[in-house]
Amino acid sequence: MATDDSFKRRSFLKAAGGAAAAATLAGCTGGDGEGDGTTTDTTEETDGTTEATDTEETTEESGSTGGTLTFARGNDSGSLDFQNTTSGEDAKVTNQIYDGLIEFKPGKTSLKAGLATDWNVDGETVSLTLREGVTFHNGDDFTADDFVATYRRFVDEEYEHFPGQDYASSYGPYALGRWIDSVEKSGDYEVTIQLGQPYSPILKNLAMFVSKVHSLKAIEEYGTDLAKNPVGTGPFEFDNWDTSNERIRLTKNDDYWGENEAQVDEVVFTAIGENTTRAQTLVSGGADIIDGLGAQSSQIVDQSDKAELLEQPGINVGYMAFNMAKFEPFREKKVRQAVNYAINTKNIVDTIFKGIASQASQPIPESVMGYNEDIDPYPQDLDKAQSLLEEAGYGDGFEFELATFKNPRTYNPSPKQAAQVIKSNLNEVGITVNINTMPFNPFLDYTDNYKHDACFLGWMTDNGDPDNFYYALLHPGVDRSEVPDGQEWVDPDNFDSINTLDAAAWANTEFMKLTEEAQASYKTSERKPKYQKAAEIFHEQSPWVTLDHAKDLRGVGNNVEGFKVPPIGGPFLNLVSLSE
Repeated sequence: MATDDSFKRRSFLKAAGGAAAAATLAGCTGGDGEGDGTTTDTTEETDGTTEATDTEETTEESGSTGGTLTFARGNDSGSLDFQNTTSGEDAKVTNQIYDGLIEFKPGKTSLKAGLATDWNVDGETVSLTLREGVTFHNGDDFTADDFVATYRRFVDEEYEHFPGQDYASSYGPYALGRWIDSVEKSGDYEVTIQLGQPYSPILKNLAMFVSKVHSLKAIEEYGTDLAKNPVGTGPFEFDNWDTSNERIRLTKNDDYWGENEAQVDEVVFTAIGENTTRAQTLVSGGADIIDGLGAQSSQIVDQSDKAELLEQPGINVGYMAFNMAKFEPFREKKVRQAVNYAINTKNIVDTIFKGIASQASQPIPESVMGYNEDIDPYPQDLDKAQSLLEEAGYGDGFEFELATFKNPRTYNPSPKQAAQVIKSNLNEVGITVNINTMPFNPFLDYTDNYKHDACFLGWMTDNGDPDNFYYALLHPGVDRSEVPDGQEWVDPDNFDSINTLDAAAWANTEFMKLTEEAQASYKTSERKPKYQKAAEIFHEQSPWVTLDHAKDLRGVGNNVEGFKVPPIGGPFLNLVSLSE
């Protein structure tokens, strides 16, 4: 029996959900691995052991400038509890309030020390030494008890403070549950994580936004009210949330433990739904930093002398998922292939996402380990699409709903226009598309409950590992033996726990086996071909229409100093200062 200082994995953790996004890359995407407190992928010459030592990375500062930094985005948050969300919008805020044991370096894809000063991975054992002298915003000292409580709250249904399956996001089993046998407090500032088998992404998962650390006292005091009363150890403290005006205000944590304390007195997150309006707000001085830019709005910023357009290649994917569990025609591979041939994704990328995205052929972009260069995007071929529909018995077409969010996302900066192109393309082969547009947070609830026929979705990687795409988005989170014979999808209603990010409810057992095997190796040379083969299966089976990989764009006012577009994590607003 597990004690209060440890938690033994229970059978329900066989299910492994993935999450949003959110927001947020280490070794596999070319992290430089420089400096202490970082880690890189193990290779053929390693034995599965990695180590890190504590050297706090500092960033050159210009001195605290004070003032209020306004960050404008397309949507308000849905929750301020990182265990209650898969949304990147939520992570933008919670990343300012909370720290993790391991962190991503600002502007890089490598790891650095956070609330853990050093760590060691030896096969199936992860040992971490925690930082002393850190206090939460409520004044409590940070110890191993806080991390153990945070972990149990996320994945242990028998824990007295487990908030319920409807509250805890599917990130818990995916990031921290499936391969973990136990998390034990081995001292006030020592934690040992015992894995059921080697698990390559474990350190990267510990750096994800969902692996931050709650205060045990706050867990006990607030329960699910942590969604609106966050208590962390980060550089900013929660002040208030004006939900009617979609504004969240954070204040500087004067007792922050890190060397990079906040440079501004306050950060205000505000929501402005329209891309062009948000860009105009920036250039008029009403915001200091903006994101969620499309082709037109990015030009507004780029052509202004009041702001600068920052960009870098994104590690993301935008797609349309077929819900095989609900909509019977999509259970036919030829139908899914036909839809892929009918949609002109090149036109969407070139004319709607013009200049800010590239056409995608597979879930991961070229920068991620395991990218398969031999796979090309589906070309538009209406004759081929019509032929496949006839072979599948749907020559006369059919009608389905395409659910989409109305506000921009990095991976789909113009969802309304993209949906209209798809509607028009599919009409040419007799398929009628009914577009259902809704705000982002209700949209996520809708798709999480598999109410869609098809839906737009996307992913901004949490850790840069191919597992964070292939397993997180395309593995149903059930045992392969539970997939019915002759069937490549599962019914979510038949399982107590399902990976809701597999919005297609796709369950190809060969693909599942490859992704599971790739997780269990620390050697890149073993993992890489498995992901390349997984990409071939994905492309052939077509559970999605894969749309694009988009650039990461930010608009930054001329008064802003020290801001970097993060390839993962962040935004690192404690490094930002405001000039006069």
